[in-house]
Amino acid sequence: MDVEDLDFALPPEAIAQKPAERRDESRLLHVSRRTGALAHLRFRDLPQVLSRPHAFIRNNARVLRARLPGLRATGGKVECLLLEPAAGDHEWWCLLRPGKRLPAGAPFSWPGAYEAKVIEAETDGRRRVRFQPAPTLGDMGAVAEQIGRLPLPPYIDRGDDEANTTLDAERYQTVYADPTRAVAVAAPTAGLHFTPELIARLESAGHTFHDLTLHVGMGTFRPIQSERVEDHTMHRETYEMPAPVHAILSGSTRPRIAVGTTSLRAWEDWRQRGGPALPPGAEALHGSADIFITPPYTFGAEGLLTNFHLPRSTLLCLVSAFLAPGETTGLPWLKELYAIAIREGYRFFSYGDAMLITD
Repeated sequence: MDVEDLDFALPPEAIAQKPAERRDESRLLHVSRRTGALAHLRFRDLPQVLSRPHAFIRNNARVLRARLPGLRATGGKVECLLLEPAAGDHEWWCLLRPGKRLPAGAPFSWPGAYEAKVIEAETDGRRRVRFQPAPTLGDMGAVAEQIGRLPLPPYIDRGDDEANTTLDAERYQTVYADPTRAVAVAAPTAGLHFTPELIARLESAGHTFHDLTLHVGMGTFRPIQSERVEDHTMHRETYEMPAPVHAILSGSTRPRIAVGTTSLRAWEDWRQRGGPALPPGAEALHGSADIFITPPYTFGAEGLLTNFHLPRSTLLCLVSAFLAPGETTGLPWLKELYAIAIREGYRFFSYGDAMLITD
């Protein structure tokens, strides 16, 4: 597949800069992949859409305040994005700006918070950085929560707008994000539409919710830069699959909906590995996903909740494969659906509207 096949024209005004006033007021495009029927709804209509109980598989990762300020030895500014812990104590894989001025061996710091040194530079732009956090702050996760900013995607421009920064602190997290799972550098955005009240309505109708944790990183948000889609290399993202989720994925009498592409990728990585059982006495299965899903592909999930994604992204590949399981017709169909969504005024990307794909 040529990467240009994943392109589509998107007017700038279709990119959501702010969340909907209320989470479940987001619009919902419901697509039946069996009949092709479409319905234009609100996310709050989800209980009416699903006529029988479903099992929702969702990612409970919390977004880390991973965008750290820094200063080079010369006094120049540094922006450090924590991606994931590396092997050594206080070592992280990071993205640094300006990267060219921070080769291996370069130091940077932030007064009262940390000192750091670049240990290794990768060709994909990542840097392995060894940190020395201030003793009063503890580890780098604690440092990030103290001085960091949420890693909003680059198409959301906040500048110095403090009001919106405060709004993002609440709305760029799902309501079910686990405070002990601050491991994501991008929100699992399909889950942003749920409210506690909507979840309660769904549960009262017999639906169930099951949480896994995928450590969202570069594998999710890195664009395809190769000319051939198949030449793209996915970065690994670790995940934790607790025993109750493992049981639902192993077999269920009710249809299962993946809430977002991150949940679906963890699920499919586990399936591709043969659905390994939990080790004896373990509370969760730990895995590392670098699966890159392109059409044709057949999934374990019966439904998918997802947002409207960026051109030339791996997420377009995954959603198009889900639209037409086992076939190659999903991508042109998805582009037709996106064209309809643009005409109908749907909002795209992280703070945008949602799509539900079912049979």
